Amino acid sequence: MTVLDLSWIRAQFPALRQQINGHPVLFLDGPGGTQVPQRVIDAITNYLLTANANQHGAFATSVYTDALVNQARAAVADFLGCDAGEVVFGANMTTLTFAISRAIGRLLQAGDEIVVTQLDHDANVSPWLALKERGVIVRTANIHLEDCTLDLVDLERQITPRTKLVAIGYASNAVGTINNVAQIIKLAHAVGAATFVDAVHYAPHGLINVRSLDCDFLVCSAYKFFGPHVGILYGKREHLARLYPYKVLPAPNEVPCRWETGTLNFEGLAGVVACIDYLAELGRRIISTATDRRQALMTAMVAIQEYERSLSDSLIPHLLEIPGLTLYGIQNPAHFVWRTPTIAFRLAGYSPAELAGALGDRGIFAWHGHFYALNLIQHLGLEARGGLLRIGCTHYNTPEEIYRLLHTLHELAVHPVAA
Repeated sequence: MTVLDLSWIRAQFPALRQQINGHPVLFLDGPGGTQVPQRVIDAITNYLLTANANQHGAFATSVYTDALVNQARAAVADFLGCDAGEVVFGANMTTLTFAISRAIGRLLQAGDEIVVTQLDHDANVSPWLALKERGVIVRTANIHLEDCTLDLVDLERQITPRTKLVAIGYASNAVGTINNVAQIIKLAHAVGAATFVDAVHYAPHGLINVRSLDCDFLVCSAYKFFGPHVGILYGKREHLARLYPYKVLPAPNEVPCRWETGTLNFEGLAGVVACIDYLAELGRRIISTATDRRQALMTAMVAIQEYERSLSDSLIPHLLEIPGLTLYGIQNPAHFVWRTPTIAFRLAGYSPAELAGALGDRGIFAWHGHFYALNLIQHLGLEARGGLLRIGCTHYNTPEEIYRLLHTLHELAVHPVAA
């Protein structure tokens, strides 16, 4: 396994130096939004101080902004393995998904079918369910309850000659399951259906190569991979040109700008470039000869995935030893290649909200609830019981922090009154 320089990595993230109630803050809230390197903060600040202007003006700050947008497209293209002209920016993944779903809906007829899954974030479900008003049939693929993995046999059963699109998550934001996206895309393409991949949760944890996947659309969010609140959409150029977006008349008609409604978040795009450059520098620190940014990013993401898998190896078996703890998702270490280090559980004696509060008082930040993975939580029978407690490790977390979490959970399990 590639050894990451954790001292250098953690020094890049100023938020990691915070304390609460006398405890160093342990950020395990990454699935809801990661912390950002100092260079991201600096890039956003510098843009607002020195270059804050709209596009297409005949003056210096506007010209700079035009160049920045191009730089951001190029950076994301390197991150995803696509062309810069296939990168669309928006407010967030949800907004971009609704934009694409409306455009696709214009071409669908009553009786056409779309397939979604029980494992997905609702932002990759509701935009497709909205097309039922046009007579579109939406089918839902089941999961295996015992490990919260997708039932691929049932998914294949749901895909029919009438299927026009399969909407799939790269990884579950609730329980960490990584789907076999390449296989699912092949199943969809076999019947002529397009594919829409939600990679929001997967993006900070593993390498994405949209070309090798052959997906038609893929969405992610810079906020989840160490950047600011910027939504990102990849679409094959042919689709971005063929489909017609809802847009105002003066807006550009060329790809990809025709898909970007209103003024872009330019300071956010400065932060996107900076967070991708941070990951590229991490890659170059591992392999100094990786001068090409895509190569450096590939190196970094492979190393991140290996390191985070070691965190899962250290964490999950010991979580299962805690009295009263029920873990949802993949638990077999032999199958950890199919999960991210995002782990959801319940602890007897606590609601998820109470447990999150008890951890938060001790400086350990974790999410509770349904995390917008509503179908999954309902299918598990947990919606009325407050959902789950979710911890999400990233590459800036340390083995010492894992030990601290385990020690704290053991204390809370043995002495629930202390919560």
